[in-house]
Amino acid sequence: MTPRAGRTQRRTRIQEVKEEVILEAALDVFSANGFRGATVDQIAETAGMSKPNVLYYFRSKEAVFTALIARVMEVWLDPLRLFDADKDPESEIRSYIRRKLEMARDFPRESRLFANEVIQGAPNTGVFLQGELKDLVDEKAKVIRAWQRAGKLRQVDPYHLFFSIWATTQHYADFDVQVRAVLGDGLSGEGRFEDAARYLETLFVKGLIIDRDQP
Repeated sequence: MTPRAGRTQRRTRIQEVKEEVILEAALDVFSANGFRGATVDQIAETAGMSKPNVLYYFRSKEAVFTALIARVMEVWLDPLRLFDADKDPESEIRSYIRRKLEMARDFPRESRLFANEVIQGAPNTGVFLQGELKDLVDEKAKVIRAWQRAGKLRQVDPYHLFFSIWATTQHYADFDVQVRAVLGDGLSGEGRFEDAARYLETLFVKGLIIDRDQP
């Protein structure tokens, strides 16, 4: 989605900065309130801009959201794109878990934005979910099945494996308040992500990798 200002003239550096300010503010507003609960007034107030100024760069709330979600989806797919069929399955599963936890740590607002969108029925991302996301998951499911045929992984459904990894890693972003409340002051610092990584690696790797040394 090209911002409105960019469709009528060459964007200046100031316009690019303004668009970034708007999208950053929109990320705060949409991740907290969802698409339905967010307003252009809230985005403008968070951005420190007037509503007409926001609407100069983006024609509507829908246009802001479309530009924002396109950016988020591009980042969101990167960990799965890196899932490499030519590498060892144990190292790839460990790496994928850690990449997803790093996203939960570094991009919590993006995670909550995506979660809110899906909970509301994905009105703005249905095409993406049924298209680009599904195609990529189908591709990586074939990687899992190839490892299984080679006797490297136990026979599990690849799709439910991905669902489980998404659910357990994104939990640390989407339910961060709950996680920190339950862990308490002593365990809720940045180290919680390393603790989570070690636990999830044990959970998934031990359950999936076939130990060829076992009789």
